[in-house]
Amino acid sequence: MIAGTTKGNEQVVVNEITPLLTNSEEGSIGHADAPLSSVHAIPDSDNDKALPMTQIFFLCYARLFESIAFYLIFPFINQMIWEVGDVEEANVGFYSGLIESLFSLTQMVLMIPWGRAADRFGRKPVLVFSLVGSAIATALFGISKSVWQMILFRSLGGVFSGSIITIRIMIFENSTPKTQAQAFSFFVFAGSLGGFLGPLIGGALSNPADQYPKVFGGLQVFKLYPYSLATFVCGMIAASAALMTTLSIKETLVRHKDTESSAPHAPISVVKLIKYPGVLNVLIIYGLVVLLALAYTAITPVFWFTRPELGGYGFSPLWISIFLGATGFLQAVWVLFIFPPLQHRIGTGGVMRLCSYGFPLLYAFSPVTNLLLRMDLRLAFWLSTPALQLLSSAVGMSFIVIQLALNDIAPSSIALGTLNAIALTITSGIRTVAPAIFTSIFAVGVQNQILWGYLVWVVMVLLALTTAAAVRWLPKEADGNPKESG
Repeated sequence: MIAGTTKGNEQVVVNEITPLLTNSEEGSIGHADAPLSSVHAIPDSDNDKALPMTQIFFLCYARLFESIAFYLIFPFINQMIWEVGDVEEANVGFYSGLIESLFSLTQMVLMIPWGRAADRFGRKPVLVFSLVGSAIATALFGISKSVWQMILFRSLGGVFSGSIITIRIMIFENSTPKTQAQAFSFFVFAGSLGGFLGPLIGGALSNPADQYPKVFGGLQVFKLYPYSLATFVCGMIAASAALMTTLSIKETLVRHKDTESSAPHAPISVVKLIKYPGVLNVLIIYGLVVLLALAYTAITPVFWFTRPELGGYGFSPLWISIFLGATGFLQAVWVLFIFPPLQHRIGTGGVMRLCSYGFPLLYAFSPVTNLLLRMDLRLAFWLSTPALQLLSSAVGMSFIVIQLALNDIAPSSIALGTLNAIALTITSGIRTVAPAIFTSIFAVGVQNQILWGYLVWVVMVLLALTTAAAVRWLPKEADGNPKESG
């Protein structure tokens, strides 16, 4: 974040590598001995610089891999545990959940150290190192011969999670207040594309000796390790991303000679950063948005699968796939074509408030669509569900705006890594427990027909209303209206 005041036709900016403000009696934000007098003038025209699309492309390619690697194993992990792990079929679900929970737990534990490393040593080395480690961990997962090896290699992927932080920071540091909405639209789109390609690659390339006997049937390696082709391909994507990063991506953490000796680039402490004005507010809203999104993502597949008389849609796997694909497509339209001009017009805070109004409507409208099926009003159901999908895709913009708010509230550029690490630690923690909690609430409500099977939606509406109330305390500094910075 560039913080400063206006002087004539220029914006006076405190050097980004020095502390920007003093936080009352807690000491300076940043290095205690760093000078506050290092100031330079940046013309307002710098805010009009075009987005460096080459840099954004390579960063989004790295983001694409990160998303592919996460979703790659979903189509075959249960089959792999059963066949390779030598466990009883009834215990497969337990182990698949354990593997993903430990992956998220590993990320949660190491996210802040990665963020502090990015603030201390630079973004690019952390990104390259993370991608290389992820390439190795992802490839090795496919040659696991026991459940414990699967846990080890999946957790190793969580260990090398530094790319998640550094890509976000570098996307921000390559943009200006006027272009960051567009930049993060590309970032979110790359993640969504990875979420689509990951399961596709995992399903298409698993057990190739049986799926494509004419091509791979004679290769003994794919009979011994039937899931290795998918993970090797994903590892190669990671290796190519690491190579592209090394050759083409520029370091974005700028170190200035006039402060090099006095400011050793020590990362800001977590406690001081959280105490910085407005940071805690944004982190709370961030956590609530992530909780709402992950809970809804966990609930919808089982909601669509459950019979109408119990509180769902009774969809077949084909229709569930169609609805998932439609949601992904609509969300891509929103983030690429609608969000940037909307954010430019009403600011980050304006979009966040719109999304906060949309969340309770989405969760309240979901059981209404089931009620239409229960009343055998199928035409009304099929006319209303597109509106529901459109609304669910629209509130997905909240992921972008809360990221922009997080970047804008950072006290300096050397705090971005640590601040994003705190936010992603929250995300990993929520991902570890939220899906199980909310699917359990759904199951209890359906099995006992509590509130006609709509118990989980009542809980979700109350949580959404809490989030809408919290958004009212979004700090002005995080409102992010680019018109005011031009």
